[in-house]
Order: sequence, then C-alpha cells, then structure tokens
Amino acid sequence: MQKKRFGLDIDGTITDPATFIPYLNQDFKKNLTLNDLTEYDLTSILKISDDDFWEWMGLNEGKIYREAPLAPDAHSIITQWNQNHELIYITARRSHLFDITKSWFSEQNVPYQHIEMVGKHDKIEAIRQHQLDIFFEDKHDNAVAIAEEFQIPVILMDTPYNRLPIPSNVIRTKSWHEAQIWVDSWLKQSIL
Repeated sequence: MQKKRFGLDIDGTITDPATFIPYLNQDFKKNLTLNDLTEYDLTSILKISDDDFWEWMGLNEGKIYREAPLAPDAHSIITQWNQNHELIYITARRSHLFDITKSWFSEQNVPYQHIEMVGKHDKIEAIRQHQLDIFFEDKHDNAVAIAEEFQIPVILMDTPYNRLPIPSNVIRTKSWHEAQIWVDSWLKQSIL
C-alpha cells in the first residue's frame, strides 16, 4: 500500500467537540450543550465581543488544551493509520501553545510526524507545503476551502456548528468509526 499523507485538525476533530463547553458554562454562567453550538463563532452564542472572547481565550486556552479529551475512537483509529501513513496535524492554535500541545500528544500517546501551528483558521498554505492526500476537519468553511483548493477528500467530523451544504469531496461522518470505514475504502481504491 502506498503511504499517504494524512492532515488532521486538532480541536473538535481529534479532540471531543464538546471540550470547551464546561469552561464556557462555568465562566459565562451558561447551561450550553453541544447541540446549542449551532455556529462556529462563539461570540454570537455567548453574546460577547471578539475582544472579550479573545481575552477569555488568553486566560483559559492553555488549561483547556491541556485537559482536552480525545474524541471517541480517535486514538485507536489514528494509531492504526500511523502504521502505514504519515500523520501531519495542522491547527489554528497559536504558536505559543506548542509546548502544551506537544505535551498533550505525548500524554495521550497520539502518534504524529509533524504538528504545524498556523495561528489562524486559514490552513491552505500549510496544506500546500505538506502535500497532503486527505484532511480531517470540523470547521465547515475550512473543509470546503481545502477540498476545493486541492481536490482532495476532506472528512468533516459532524457537529451542530458545521451543518451547511458541502461539495462532493467533503465527506460528513458522524464518528471516527464512520470516518475509518470511508478512509479504508478510499485507501483500497487508491491502490487499484
């Protein structure tokens, strides 16, 4: 089997998409569930300004990322793919969080060949640089832009905040198990 280059987002993709909710509920006196997060932009859900949100993130993101739980089944599936493929993580996290991120990967025993922290949601140049064959994402507009720019399959991990229409090479999956079934079929077809 030909080695493929898998690109993976971190937050909301390999980590549980509900990771932020307990922190939001505590600090903003809310009672949110994942189903309440129907938009990626949390400022409109929380009814706060961008400045207030980023001030809150600056105070809390290290702790949140340090304690983030893995999405169900992500670890075992990613570990299995790591046996034959390269795993390159491209995240919007800012570079000052690199040590926390790398420690989290080590503590969770999540395999990787490279972690790229682009510090913004636009991941196009990083994906171009790494010449990826497939990408895993939870942010709708990122998934669409990546699929259209590179004509590669993008696995969109289904969440309430990403349910807008998608092009045919964006594959919405409800679980890591469902993603694995699609990817394993894609891998078999690519060697024919």
